Amino acid sequence: MGGAGLRKESVARYALGMDYRALMSGQRRGLAATLLRAGLWFGSLFYGLAVRVRNRRYDAGKLPIERMEVPVISIGNLTTGGTGKTPLVCLLAKRLRERGVRVSLVSRGYGRGEASSNDEALELEQRLPDVPHVQDPDRVAAATVAVEELETQLVLMDDGFQHRRLHRDLDILVIDATCPFGYGALLPRGMLREPLSSLARADIAVLSRSNYVSQAERTRIRDEALQYHPQLLWLEAEHRPSVLVNHRQQEMPLSSLQGQNVLAFCGIGNPAAFARTVRDCGAKLVDLKALPDHAKYDAPTMRELQRWSEELASQHSVDRIVCTQKDLVKIRVAQIGRLPVQAIQVDLQIGDEQPLWQRIERLLSNETP
Repeated sequence: MGGAGLRKESVARYALGMDYRALMSGQRRGLAATLLRAGLWFGSLFYGLAVRVRNRRYDAGKLPIERMEVPVISIGNLTTGGTGKTPLVCLLAKRLRERGVRVSLVSRGYGRGEASSNDEALELEQRLPDVPHVQDPDRVAAATVAVEELETQLVLMDDGFQHRRLHRDLDILVIDATCPFGYGALLPRGMLREPLSSLARADIAVLSRSNYVSQAERTRIRDEALQYHPQLLWLEAEHRPSVLVNHRQQEMPLSSLQGQNVLAFCGIGNPAAFARTVRDCGAKLVDLKALPDHAKYDAPTMRELQRWSEELASQHSVDRIVCTQKDLVKIRVAQIGRLPVQAIQVDLQIGDEQPLWQRIERLLSNETP
């Protein structure tokens, strides 16, 4: 097909992988879909009740909130799926290190199983080799380790908006412009982890992937968010592919993808965004294999990837395979089948960083020795 777009078979496979989003968004029609959405909506009522009760207990002081001796900045979101937090975490950590601040990352370590680190931690370790990362479901315990044992001056808590037991001095919410409010419903009917009224707890909102939508859509999203928190500091950020990296962390220019026919796979919460990234690099996407978020690349999965790549390579002119850094750090191979594998590194660019850094500098001047 010359790589002009996804082949027909892969369109069906891709649509199947995205079926849950089609169901939540209402794009999937028919009686069965309507009944399923109704059942999910019923489930979201119980979920929402539990979330509201928990938040009210924290707001009323009935549940304890632990404060650290150093500033804590939380980077989180209101929705499930990939909102683009990792590039923001990298940006903040790098800039803090450039300022000479001893910063540590703290996260829950979701999806790591028996491993010492999950995929996001492995990616952050590669991109931030001089920034310690403590993973523990008990974020208070993790932050305590960072402060007492690592002499941390500032804690960055990844995915911390819902972890209210650890006091934060700055709450940053990342909102994905391509799916900002989780289809307007709480889990499991939609993708919201909390009601939109929880925006009132945030200090800063960063609209990620803002370059993927129009100015009118960005304005609509901002206006809806500000209804819940008129004083919310609103920032817009673009996600831009910056470089190709291989399993040995060797870098290659993105220009090498221009005009190439590629296969792509990913195990992230928003595979459609990665497909857009591949095309933005000038590559011709022959097929995208969307795996579950935090996919485990065990032997059966790797065999399936090899079978998939060999089948398509025999049918089409394919130059290479690309994936996300979160995926490559787990597979750590130079090629799949006969095709080389590289990851596309994505960096975040905030339009006007000054208001953000004014807030952070204020924290550091007040709290850091």
